[in-house]
Amino acid sequence: MTGEQITVFAILGLVMVLLVWGRWRYDLVAFGALLAGLLCGVVPSDQAFSGFGHPATAVIAMVLIVSRGLANSGAVDLLAKAVTAAARTLTTHILLLSGLGALLSALMNNVGALALLMPVDLQAARKAKRAAALTLMPLSFATILGGLVTLIGTPPNIIIAAYREEALGDSYSMFDFAPVGGVCALVGLLFVATIGWRLLPRDRTTAPTGPEFDLEDYVAEALVPEGSSLVGEKIRELDDLAAKNEIDIVGLVRGGKRLPGMARHARIDQNDLLVIKGGPEDIEQFITGQKLEHAAVEGTKAGLLATKDVALLEVVVPPGARIANRSAMSLRLKSRFGVHLIGISRSGKAFRERLRQLTIEEGDVLLLQGNANEMPDVVKWMGCLPLAERGLQRNKTDKAWLAVGSFAIAVALASFGVLYLPVALACAAAAMVAFKIVPLREVYDQVEWPVIVLLGSMIPLGSALETTGGTGLIADGILTLTAGASGVVVLAVLMVITMTLSDVMNNTATAVVAAPIAVDLARRLELSPDPFLMTVAIAASCAFLTPIGHKNNTLILGPGGYRFGDYWRMGLPLEILIIAVSLPMILLVWPLTISP
Repeated sequence: MTGEQITVFAILGLVMVLLVWGRWRYDLVAFGALLAGLLCGVVPSDQAFSGFGHPATAVIAMVLIVSRGLANSGAVDLLAKAVTAAARTLTTHILLLSGLGALLSALMNNVGALALLMPVDLQAARKAKRAAALTLMPLSFATILGGLVTLIGTPPNIIIAAYREEALGDSYSMFDFAPVGGVCALVGLLFVATIGWRLLPRDRTTAPTGPEFDLEDYVAEALVPEGSSLVGEKIRELDDLAAKNEIDIVGLVRGGKRLPGMARHARIDQNDLLVIKGGPEDIEQFITGQKLEHAAVEGTKAGLLATKDVALLEVVVPPGARIANRSAMSLRLKSRFGVHLIGISRSGKAFRERLRQLTIEEGDVLLLQGNANEMPDVVKWMGCLPLAERGLQRNKTDKAWLAVGSFAIAVALASFGVLYLPVALACAAAAMVAFKIVPLREVYDQVEWPVIVLLGSMIPLGSALETTGGTGLIADGILTLTAGASGVVVLAVLMVITMTLSDVMNNTATAVVAAPIAVDLARRLELSPDPFLMTVAIAASCAFLTPIGHKNNTLILGPGGYRFGDYWRMGLPLEILIIAVSLPMILLVWPLTISP
């Protein structure tokens, strides 16, 4: 290997390690890698920011704005209500709602599709008195599968199409992905609706969902005021009282420090903080009944639910949220916005830190209290998603057809080659703003800037891998591994490798790295590059084994009460099924041999 190749591989290897580790945000990791490539000379200085002006980057930004317009218009609400009203059995519910999720994901950002339908699914679980874990993972997987169908359905498809234009002179059209992606989505949907949900751990799927969903593991703090009847009592002496209120007292904070363990034998003093675990209404009943005060809401005597002007909301922390990896105290939620963090739910993890000082993680569910009129803007600023049915959405249902029509016209113009896709989507986004479906002040908020930075940083690094000959070395390794086997075997190995990478690192980064390798393999084997590119497109999007492989998997982690090891139970059979179905379809639609 040359010095440049060693440098590129070292930088990309470090990127992979840091993305899997997850300690730092993926966009910061990618941008740091780009700077390293520039300083080491493997990325030319005139190409430093070429990725930010790349067509794939523009398309992803426009898709996010258009997706918000479709959500704001209320069109999705109308469809979701029709679907949930028709569902009866669990299998039927999963099939209908997940089918809707797959359909929406084919036409809009798949994270946005899940965010729109997840509250509907949680509400349905509440009404049916079943665990949300039974349906959230199938819904998440279905929205990932739906993205396989169209060019704009998922970032890897956009990246693959843009790379084909660079390498071969012609891009894929809007529905070139549909024959293979559609069959994979249909087969995958049938699997998750009939078999997949039955493979989940029994203890995660037997507990019925609570008033909103399973809130048994919220943690809150209550101040013991002067003169309280609890002063002088030992924690263990309150077991009967706690059981009557269906809560647990799991700790005691005194002088700003939490006492060791659960402080079972400690006597309660005035101004101590009781650490309470339970559902929000049970916590409220206990605090009000014992005349305690919410530590996070000093001065609030009447209780959380006592006034119409106060909203008590559950929100989930998605990947990239402003509050992720921060604490409520560091963001000054109370002093800046008057919003109080009342409780945190995190997949059964025990908390040792003080509630407001706890570092909030992606997938956490937060219980917030604040002014009902101001809460929507605060939740949006935090980057969180409400978990009540249609929660904080302010939909403009009278403009549903305007939003759908604008988007449909843009897709049609791009599909028939009248307009370049980024231009068509930009026109659709402008129409959403002009019709006031997406407020002008919110346009930039809808763009997922970490993804833009990730893509803008990784594209020059992917080009460096190609120009230094790194893709050729990887292609040689794959060909050596397959030892002269047929192109079908090489496709299968490429799919497994790409799918494995996507399970542990961002699928956008995986597609950027794998696309040039796919074309290099095709050239060395003197075969058509299309089946190799389609293989990467399918594999990069199918990340079902872990909660970190795809943002949708992270998004359901807290609300579903899942654990890291739950995903592979449904995900591994699904990935094997996708490989078994997609390879024959790729070979059927995109033959290996180059047409004369």
